[in-house]
Amino acid sequence: MRIHLKTLGCRLNEAELETWSRDFRAQGHQLTDQLNDADMVVLNTCAVTGEAVKKSRKLMSRTYRNNPKAKLVVSGCYASIDPTETAESLGVDLVVNNSEKDRLVEIATRELNLVAMPELATVPGENTLLTQGRQRAFIKVQDGCRYQCTFCIVTVARGEERSRPINEVVDEINALHNQGVQEVVLTGVHIGGYGSDIDSNLYQLVKTVLEQTDVPRLRLGAVEPWDLPENFWSLFGNPRFMPHLHLPLQSGADSVLKRMARRVKAAQFTQLVEQARATMPDFNLTTDIIVGFPGETEDEWQQTLDYVEQTGFGHLHIFAYSHRPGTRAASMPNPVSRDLIRDRSQQLHQLGERLKRETLERYVGHQFPVLIEGNAENLEQPWSGYTPNFLRIELAGDKGANLENTIQQVKLDCLAEDGDHLIASLVI
Repeated sequence: MRIHLKTLGCRLNEAELETWSRDFRAQGHQLTDQLNDADMVVLNTCAVTGEAVKKSRKLMSRTYRNNPKAKLVVSGCYASIDPTETAESLGVDLVVNNSEKDRLVEIATRELNLVAMPELATVPGENTLLTQGRQRAFIKVQDGCRYQCTFCIVTVARGEERSRPINEVVDEINALHNQGVQEVVLTGVHIGGYGSDIDSNLYQLVKTVLEQTDVPRLRLGAVEPWDLPENFWSLFGNPRFMPHLHLPLQSGADSVLKRMARRVKAAQFTQLVEQARATMPDFNLTTDIIVGFPGETEDEWQQTLDYVEQTGFGHLHIFAYSHRPGTRAASMPNPVSRDLIRDRSQQLHQLGERLKRETLERYVGHQFPVLIEGNAENLEQPWSGYTPNFLRIELAGDKGANLENTIQQVKLDCLAEDGDHLIASLVI
């Protein structure tokens, strides 16, 4: 979704807006400065004076008048003083009280069903979490897809697969590394199909990048769990190739996968997971699941829950099925109700949060090199980053030193209170 954020009042309101901005981006949404382009508008209101109250009410009214189709979420002091009145105000879809505003993105996602199915069959799940800054760059290595999953609309429009020559990719990475970039993420619509049009493959691409560049860290965006070239897993023997993959599963039921026209069955996916974990003890696997695909029965849904549980994914991207005219899935019978999709999504969210917590807890006490990220202009904020296997960490202490864009050895001390990341300390 395209989301427009607006605040009135104090610096605390502005800081909260920054937090929501990061959280919305982490879920794959886009932020827009243009109110008229937004699918949802979030207003952080103020009530410190009568004038602030008047401005808050005017802002809500003007928002609805200028973009009546957008979902309108309001929070802040004015919204919290009289939530009932605010909810009845023109165009307001959701009021989030001040006591819950730290969870605004989570609450809006749940109540307004924001987690809609992505347009691409392969969602670059890692890319929605990793930010692009001077320490990291995303390199597009191919476009297009030769396959057509029944729910996917974008691959139809993008046409046949087109791969960039390896030397172009290598040159771009070397240029970026010379500018200070420490980590590169190779992306595309169907990365596994890289080279199908230029007599090459993904193995050759990654091998050449590792041989002909010195960039310290190399990652892949989402890779469909088919078309992986021979010897692919051996590439992870190079410590610069990060031991994490985002392999979109979409469903744990073979019957649903068949209706989706996915080219892998659950047992074949399991074989890939076993290969990866046998090759890399610290390998971390994340995935996508679509909830409520047409005709999804209770038994098929239970198969998905069981499969996710037994596989033990480190992170789940959960999407509610969206009807897309022009796709084969759009004409399939037995659509699943929105209420049932919401219930099933909640079940999967709870399971995903538990699995993520278990994954993080397993690494407490371990040491890893971490690419440090953060805002060097605000040293009061903790430094953060990701381990090679894609565990998010925050550094305890060390706020005074400028560590941004450096790779530091850290010890993972404990799980954060929210269970979403690990607290770490520098190894001296």
